[in-house]
Amino acid sequence: MRYEELIHKEIINVKDGSRLGMLGQADLQIDRKTGKLKAIIIPTYSMFGLKKNAKPATIKWKNIQKIGKDIILVDFKA
Repeated sequence: MRYEELIHKEIINVKDGSRLGMLGQADLQIDRKTGKLKAIIIPTYSMFGLKKNAKPATIKWKNIQKIGKDIILVDFKA
């Protein structure tokens, strides 16, 4: 799957059903040697789009449960 196909997908936590963000707003951690995706790093935002002081959420590849047509389901413990 190409990155351009993923960027519009919402990331949903299966633990509590919360919306974590859109993949297009997240950073990707990629292994330099293999080129494989290691983690998705989701920044935390306040109501008006300003960054909070909170640490961004890092979701490891092993915690991605399913990549569907419109969403990405992750098993994430905050």
